[in-house]
Amino acid sequence: MENQDVFDRQLKVQKIAHKILQLAHDSLLVHMRFLDVALAKLPVSCREGMGAHVFDGQGLVCDPLLLVRQYEKETAFPVRLYLHTLLHAVFYHGCQTERMKPEYWDMATDIAVEAVILDMDLHLVRLSDDGELDGQLALLKKQAGGLTAEKIYRYFRIEEPSTKAVAQWRRLCKKDEHIYWNRKEELDLSQAQWRKISERIRADLKSFSRDKNNAESMTENLEEAVRERYDYTTFLRRFMAMGESMRVNDEEFDHIFYTYGLRTYGNLPLVEPLEYQESHKIKDFVIAIDTSASCRGATVQAFLRKTYNIMQESENFFSKINVHIIQCDSQVQQDVKIVERAEFDAFLKNGKLTGFGSTDFRPVFEYVDELLAKGEFEDLKGLIYFTDGYGIYPERMPAYDAAFVFLKEDDNVPKVPPWAIRIVLDEETLEGEESYEL
Repeated sequence: MENQDVFDRQLKVQKIAHKILQLAHDSLLVHMRFLDVALAKLPVSCREGMGAHVFDGQGLVCDPLLLVRQYEKETAFPVRLYLHTLLHAVFYHGCQTERMKPEYWDMATDIAVEAVILDMDLHLVRLSDDGELDGQLALLKKQAGGLTAEKIYRYFRIEEPSTKAVAQWRRLCKKDEHIYWNRKEELDLSQAQWRKISERIRADLKSFSRDKNNAESMTENLEEAVRERYDYTTFLRRFMAMGESMRVNDEEFDHIFYTYGLRTYGNLPLVEPLEYQESHKIKDFVIAIDTSASCRGATVQAFLRKTYNIMQESENFFSKINVHIIQCDSQVQQDVKIVERAEFDAFLKNGKLTGFGSTDFRPVFEYVDELLAKGEFEDLKGLIYFTDGYGIYPERMPAYDAAFVFLKEDDNVPKVPPWAIRIVLDEETLEGEESYEL
């Protein structure tokens, strides 16, 4: 009998929790029509005994008893929870965990989502702690340069928050648990679907509010979410030159004739193994460094080391190479030719930046054209120019691929020429992560 009473109470609580979630869904749908597709896509369910609400990267799973108690305390909480989790999905925060340190990324995503919600200024999601949270967010925005999850995460990596600050952020911003965000295969499947939803929301957001300032954080986070990200190693391979490496070409070598000759005539094979095999490897390459005053030495060193670490992988790197590291501000300041790995190591260890004047990209391309005319390169297919983007670009397309690499997104940076590739690296990429933004 007692078990039956417990079961009946649980069932009653579940029914109440489902009604609360349905009311939260309907409230969001009425007040934010641009989220209609996202609301339809996000599955919401209840599960007894969880002790917390969980966003597993695909849907929201609530503890019914906890939800009812939170509703009794603040009627706006279920709506806030629903919107909080929905925005995690819209920004697909759960799909980037392998690039990040979980302790910082989890907190950064919660803060970013809560910043967006406060920015919307909706009465139906207001909580008693919002005044305190608003003040903390205003301070963090100045420190981090913005309130996207990515910017907040980078700030926390540089300025590690104190134990007290972490506790405060969790109290103010944590609404759901992210314990299943490391299931990459499942999340990758849902990410493509959520990306389409995010792009639609970004388009529909223009008609959401007459006061566009109320959608500033939402727009900023959506821009960050829908930006293309690619593997930097894959990008670098676009610049590989075809060449020959000293190795046996097993695909063209006939083992039958080779072994028959050894059996019949002793140590005399009928055919020798081919020593050359054509393979995609980096041989001729140019790395141009903008040494104007705005490019910091530590950042340049990190970029060079990141690029070198990718290049020196055995499948991508010749034992003998021809890499030119060119430093330039308004004129070419230095050209260091690298032919062996030891020389690259020495440059990374002892090399110094020179220049620090204004920026003009043209001298590098003119200089490389001169090297080509002199026969310095056998098959140059790539030049990477690491820069802040402020400078004079060549008008003419070169005879090789060229990419301009920026460290951070800046709306004021001029557009690169149509023939050039524009790349935006982030801090995590230079520290060892493998993605960049296009």
